[in-house]
Amino acid sequence: MLIIYDGDCPFCRAYTRLLRLQQSSASVEMLSARSDDPRIRSFWQQGHDLNAGMLVILNKQVYAGADAMHVLASCSSGSEFFNRLHRAIFSRRMLAAYLYPMLKLGRRITLFVLRVPPLSDSNLR
Repeated sequence: MLIIYDGDCPFCRAYTRLLRLQQSSASVEMLSARSDDPRIRSFWQQGHDLNAGMLVILNKQVYAGADAMHVLASCSSGSEFFNRLHRAIFSRRMLAAYLYPMLKLGRRITLFVLRVPPLSDSNLR
Protein backbone atom coordinates (compact mmCIF):
# COMPACT_ATOMS: atom_id res chain seq x y z
CA MET A 1 0.00 0.00 0.00
CA LEU A 2 1.21 3.47 -0.91
CA ILE A 3 -0.25 6.55 0.78
CA ILE A 4 0.48 9.91 -0.84
CA TYR A 5 -0.27 12.90 1.36
CA ASP A 6 0.77 16.55 1.69
CA GLY A 7 3.90 16.48 3.82
CA ASP A 8 3.71 20.22 4.52
CA CYS A 9 0.15 20.08 5.88
CA PRO A 10 0.12 19.72 9.68
CA PHE A 11 -3.21 17.85 9.56
CA CYS A 12 -1.99 15.41 6.90
CA ARG A 13 1.24 14.73 8.81
CA ALA A 14 -0.65 14.14 12.06
CA TYR A 15 -3.16 11.89 10.30
CA THR A 16 -0.47 9.67 8.79
CA ARG A 17 1.34 9.47 12.15
CA LEU A 18 -1.81 8.50 14.05
CA LEU A 19 -3.14 6.02 11.51
CA ARG A 20 -2.60 2.41 12.50
CA LEU A 21 -3.21 -0.07 9.72
CA GLN A 22 -3.90 -3.76 10.11
CA GLN A 23 -0.84 -5.92 9.99
CA SER A 24 -0.71 -7.61 6.63
CA SER A 25 1.82 -9.13 4.30
CA ALA A 26 1.80 -5.89 2.30
CA SER A 27 4.00 -3.06 3.48
CA VAL A 28 2.72 0.47 3.91
CA GLU A 29 4.70 3.33 2.43
CA MET A 30 3.95 6.97 3.23
CA LEU A 31 5.07 9.45 0.57
CA SER A 32 4.84 13.22 0.71
CA ALA A 33 3.32 14.72 -2.42
CA ARG A 34 5.91 17.50 -2.08
CA SER A 35 8.84 15.12 -2.44
CA ASP A 36 10.88 14.77 -5.61
CA ASP A 37 10.00 11.07 -5.88
CA PRO A 38 9.35 10.28 -9.59
CA ARG A 39 6.06 8.57 -8.70
CA ILE A 40 4.64 11.97 -7.72
CA ARG A 41 5.15 13.36 -11.23
CA SER A 42 3.67 10.15 -12.64
CA PHE A 43 0.44 10.58 -10.68
CA TRP A 44 0.12 14.20 -11.84
CA GLN A 45 0.67 13.05 -15.43
CA GLN A 46 -2.05 10.42 -14.99
CA GLY A 47 -4.47 13.24 -14.16
CA HIS A 48 -4.54 12.98 -10.37
CA ASP A 49 -4.74 16.42 -8.74
CA LEU A 50 -2.70 15.81 -5.59
CA ASN A 51 -3.87 19.15 -4.23
CA ALA A 52 -7.47 17.91 -4.33
CA GLY A 53 -6.86 15.03 -1.97
CA MET A 54 -4.66 12.25 -0.76
CA LEU A 55 -4.13 9.09 -2.77
CA VAL A 56 -4.04 5.49 -1.62
CA ILE A 57 -2.71 2.87 -3.99
CA LEU A 58 -3.72 -0.64 -3.00
CA ASN A 59 -3.46 -3.69 -5.26
CA LYS A 60 -2.66 -1.43 -8.25
CA GLN A 61 -5.94 0.46 -7.72
CA VAL A 62 -5.75 4.23 -7.06
CA TYR A 63 -8.18 5.73 -4.56
CA ALA A 64 -8.43 9.51 -4.15
CA GLY A 65 -9.90 11.84 -1.55
CA ALA A 66 -12.90 10.45 0.30
CA ASP A 67 -12.44 7.05 -1.35
CA ALA A 68 -8.87 6.96 -0.04
CA MET A 69 -10.08 7.75 3.48
CA HIS A 70 -12.71 5.02 3.16
CA VAL A 71 -10.09 2.46 2.13
CA LEU A 72 -7.81 3.48 4.99
CA ALA A 73 -10.70 3.21 7.45
CA SER A 74 -11.36 -0.33 6.31
CA CYS A 75 -7.68 -1.16 6.87
CA SER A 76 -7.30 0.65 10.20
CA SER A 77 -6.76 -1.29 13.36
CA GLY A 78 -5.87 -0.75 16.95
CA SER A 79 -7.75 0.25 20.01
CA GLU A 80 -6.52 3.84 20.05
CA PHE A 81 -9.28 6.44 20.15
CA PHE A 82 -8.23 8.02 16.84
CA ASN A 83 -8.36 4.74 14.94
CA ARG A 84 -11.72 3.71 16.44
CA LEU A 85 -13.17 7.12 15.55
CA HIS A 86 -11.61 7.08 12.07
CA ARG A 87 -13.01 3.65 11.35
CA ALA A 88 -16.46 4.53 12.72
CA ILE A 89 -16.74 7.62 10.53
CA PHE A 90 -14.90 6.87 7.32
CA SER A 91 -15.89 3.22 6.93
CA ARG A 92 -19.28 4.63 5.88
CA ARG A 93 -18.77 5.66 2.27
CA MET A 94 -21.57 8.28 2.25
CA LEU A 95 -20.32 9.89 5.45
CA ALA A 96 -16.76 9.94 4.11
CA ALA A 97 -17.97 11.61 0.91
CA TYR A 98 -19.88 14.21 2.93
CA LEU A 99 -17.08 15.03 5.41
CA TYR A 100 -14.04 14.93 3.15
CA PRO A 101 -14.74 18.28 1.42
CA MET A 102 -14.88 19.96 4.83
CA LEU A 103 -11.55 18.42 5.80
CA LYS A 104 -10.11 19.58 2.50
CA LEU A 105 -11.38 23.12 3.09
CA GLY A 106 -9.79 23.13 6.56
CA ARG A 107 -6.52 22.03 4.98
CA ARG A 108 -6.66 24.80 2.38
CA ILE A 109 -7.37 27.47 4.98
CA THR A 110 -4.56 26.20 7.22
CA LEU A 111 -2.05 26.12 4.37
CA PHE A 112 -3.09 29.65 3.35
CA VAL A 113 -2.59 30.94 6.91
CA LEU A 114 0.78 29.16 7.12
CA ARG A 115 1.69 30.56 3.68
CA VAL A 116 2.34 27.12 2.26
CA PRO A 117 1.72 27.13 -1.51
CA PRO A 118 -0.75 24.64 -2.95
CA LEU A 119 0.59 21.47 -4.49
CA SER A 120 1.09 21.70 -8.23
CA ASP A 121 2.63 19.59 -10.93
CA SER A 122 4.50 22.72 -12.03
CA ASN A 123 6.46 22.54 -8.76
CA LEU A 124 8.06 19.36 -10.11
CA ARG A 125 9.50 20.80 -13.31
